[in-house]
Amino acid sequence: MRACTISRDVQLFDLLIEDMESLLGENWGDLGFAEARMFLGQEEAKSLEFVALAIDDTDEDNIDQIAGLITLAKSRGVKVVLIAEDVTPGALHTLLRTGADEFVPYPLPEGELAEAVERLRRPAPTTALALAAEEGGAAGDANGSVKLTRGGDGVTIAVHGMAGGVGATTFAVNLAWELATVEKDKEKAPRVLLLDLGLQFGSVATYLDLPRRETVLEIMTDIDTLDSDSFAQALVRFDDRLSVFTAPPDLLPLDMIGPTEVGKILDIARDHFDFVVVDLPQAITQWSETVLNAAQVFFALVELDMRSAQNTVRLKRALQSEDLPFDKLRFVLNRAPKFTDLQAKSRAKRMAESLGVAFDLQMPDGGRQVLQACDHGLPLASQAAKNPLRRELQKLAQSLYAVGQTDADAA
Repeated sequence: MRACTISRDVQLFDLLIEDMESLLGENWGDLGFAEARMFLGQEEAKSLEFVALAIDDTDEDNIDQIAGLITLAKSRGVKVVLIAEDVTPGALHTLLRTGADEFVPYPLPEGELAEAVERLRRPAPTTALALAAEEGGAAGDANGSVKLTRGGDGVTIAVHGMAGGVGATTFAVNLAWELATVEKDKEKAPRVLLLDLGLQFGSVATYLDLPRRETVLEIMTDIDTLDSDSFAQALVRFDDRLSVFTAPPDLLPLDMIGPTEVGKILDIARDHFDFVVVDLPQAITQWSETVLNAAQVFFALVELDMRSAQNTVRLKRALQSEDLPFDKLRFVLNRAPKFTDLQAKSRAKRMAESLGVAFDLQMPDGGRQVLQACDHGLPLASQAAKNPLRRELQKLAQSLYAVGQTDADAA
C-alpha cells in the first residue's frame, strides 16, 4: 500500500476515489479518522508515500482531531494532501499551518490531484540562501532567487482594475519593469518589487513566464514566522532586474489572509525595496483598506464603458461611507481614444464629469502587441519597445522615479 485516504466517509468524495484508482490502481487504502490515528501511530505508516485527507464543512467541529492527524503523519515522514470542500478559511488556515504539504479544493479539478502528488515527489529545491551559505558567498540568481538588503525607500504603488479586462495587471507588470530599468546602469537602478495579491487568478507570473513558489502559500498561512530570509525565498527574479512575489500556486479564498498578513508583507517589502508595485484583485477584500492606506500612489484603471463607470460609483460610495481616502485614487483611462477621435474624447470628458473624478492618465491602446507580449511572458519593452502604450508607461516610470529622487534629495 503506497498511500491512503483519510475521511469521515470516503464515499462522500467519489471523485477522490476515481483519482486515487487512476494514480495508484489497487495500491491504496481508506481509513476513518479513528483508524487513521491508530495506523499512523505504528511503524508500518512510514512506508506510505502520502495520505489524502478529505474533509468538508461537517468536519470543522473536529478540526483539532484532524490537525492532530496531520501532525502525526508528518512525524512519520508521510506527506499530506489536504482536500477540502466548503471549509471556512479559518479552518483551512489552521490545517495548512499544522503542516499539510498540498491543498486541493473539492470537487477535484481535472488532473489536480495527480499534479499535487507529482509536486510531492520532487526533491526539495536548494534555496539560494542555503546555497550561498554553503559557498560562503552572496545568494546568486541562478535559481531566480533574491538576496535582500535593507534601506529601501519603500514607495508603494497600488494598481486596481475597476472592471475585469481593463488591463490592470498589464499596467502593473510593465510599470514595474520600466521602474526597474529606468537607469541603464544596473547598480544605480532602483530596487523594484512586483507584488501579486491576486490570490485566486493573479497572472503576474504568467505575464513574465515565472514559476509560482510554494513558499508564498507558507508565508500567507504562517505570517508569525515571516522574516527577511523567508520573504527572500518566496521571491523570483525576472532578467536579474525585477523581483516578483507571485500569486500562490493554488486557488485560495480571498479572505485566507487579513490586514495583519498584508500589512506585514508590505512592511518587509518597503524595508528592502525602493518601489513596491502591488497588483490587486478586482474584488474588494477586508485588507484592501490596508493597501489603500499604505500606498503613496493608487492607480485605478478604467475603460470608456458602463462597467467601469458603474463600478467606480460603487467604490466611491463604499469608500466615502467608511470615511476612507477616495481622493487618493488616481484614475487611469486605459485604451483611451486617439487624439483625432473627437467624439470618443468628448465621451471620456462627460464620463469623468459625471463620476466626479479626473482622468490623471490616458493610456493609448497598444493593440495586438500587448496581448502577444503577455502570451510570450515578456514586458512590452522587450517585445515591442516602440509600442505607444510602452512609451507612455516609460514616461510614467521616469516621472515617478524623478519625484522619488527629488524627495530623497530634499530629505
